[in-house]
Amino acid sequence: MAEVVHFTDWPWQHWASLQPDTIALVTDTERYTWRSFSKHVYQLAAYFARQGLQKHQAVILRGKNSVELLLSQLAIIASGARVLPLNPRLPDRLLDELLPHLNIDFVIDFDGLGTLTKDYPTLEYSNFLLFTANDDFQLMQYTEALNLPATLILTSGSTGLPKAAVHHVTAHLNSAEGVINVMNYQQQDCWLLSLPLFHVSGQGIVWRWLLRGGGLSIMASPLIEALQKVTHASLIPTQLWRLLNQDTAPDTALKEVLLGGATIPTALTDLAASRDIVCWSGYGMTEMASTVCAKRADGKKGVGIALKGKQVRIVNDEIQIQSSSQAMGYWFDGEIKPLKCTEGWFQTNDKGAFIENEYQILGRLDNVFISGGECVQPEDIEAIINSHPKVVQSFVIPIDDAEFGQRPVAVIELDDSEELNDVAAWLKDKVAPYQYPMAYYRLANELKASGIKVSRQQIKNWLLKESE
Repeated sequence: MAEVVHFTDWPWQHWASLQPDTIALVTDTERYTWRSFSKHVYQLAAYFARQGLQKHQAVILRGKNSVELLLSQLAIIASGARVLPLNPRLPDRLLDELLPHLNIDFVIDFDGLGTLTKDYPTLEYSNFLLFTANDDFQLMQYTEALNLPATLILTSGSTGLPKAAVHHVTAHLNSAEGVINVMNYQQQDCWLLSLPLFHVSGQGIVWRWLLRGGGLSIMASPLIEALQKVTHASLIPTQLWRLLNQDTAPDTALKEVLLGGATIPTALTDLAASRDIVCWSGYGMTEMASTVCAKRADGKKGVGIALKGKQVRIVNDEIQIQSSSQAMGYWFDGEIKPLKCTEGWFQTNDKGAFIENEYQILGRLDNVFISGGECVQPEDIEAIINSHPKVVQSFVIPIDDAEFGQRPVAVIELDDSEELNDVAAWLKDKVAPYQYPMAYYRLANELKASGIKVSRQQIKNWLLKESE
């Protein structure tokens, strides 16, 4: 594997100097060399400065993945400002509660929703190619910006209001190095930006690309088509199933896939291997700038061991992490609030164990509930339900019960052809009686609207309304 570069200049400028005519970014209609991409970042940063953007300010970027969004993020960071990529599907009521605490100075709304522009001034993007920067305009020095707050990435907010984890450039690059150290992503390869930049997994893809100087693909075409033109992708198992199970399996350049978001069936990884596609599984979080542990997917429950620059330990069943990619803290009311740490070890609140020389994630410590005197870990039941071939994902939620204290209820996303009753019957002899859900519901589309992770609290609120 090629050695990782330690930059003295912004990564895109480094690659523009070293390999100016190499293709850095491809879309459905365009191809950008490192020279042209770097020039666009510089020109856009100058255009933003002309509009009043200054060091230490914060800018919301709301929209789906696009070249425009990516260029804006890098131009803002190179200006010494903070960027908050924002999910365009987050409800206004949540934003009204959250954003006043994040000290926002500007917004760029690529989706044109307009709901934020009444509260924050906008930065203009569309005419930057017509703008000529003054000769005296300089990007912020890379070495000066390395440890400044660069990104605010919202946590999933599964049990309350999302938190804005703050990372500097060094943390993102350190995270990227951990993954590149095990996965075979080289400069001639191309990684599909298949996950949104408002999620830490999407950020992980971008910073691996910048660190390696390889190729990045941003496609508006359907995922199945986009996957045929790249060597690397980050996917959930269902997406890979759909690629490999087409009636006429397409030729694909795909070589390696980083899988997450669900149980990874051996049948899937075996099918991928038959097409010369290597599958990886991992464990990560927003606070660590993406992946912490990773391994070649092998059908076992574990997530491998800590990547380069990370350390993992288990204290009282809790996974704790030290990492060179650790967030500076959470931004709130003009301050960076510290992470919950013990002697420098981040307390994840994930329940874990070290079994057969790898770490296993057994669920969230705060998800355990008592049913009829028995401790119920929802993730144990979900893992079994998720092994059903027609289940996309599932959530087991505790609902108050007069007799048992609480009882489990299952909320399941299924392939359209499957019935809930069939899944319930299939599950009957696979769990203990106290684990067997008392009711089954299909996952409503509205519950999937806020991002990659579905909020357990939102599901519980929805269930309470359904049962009224």
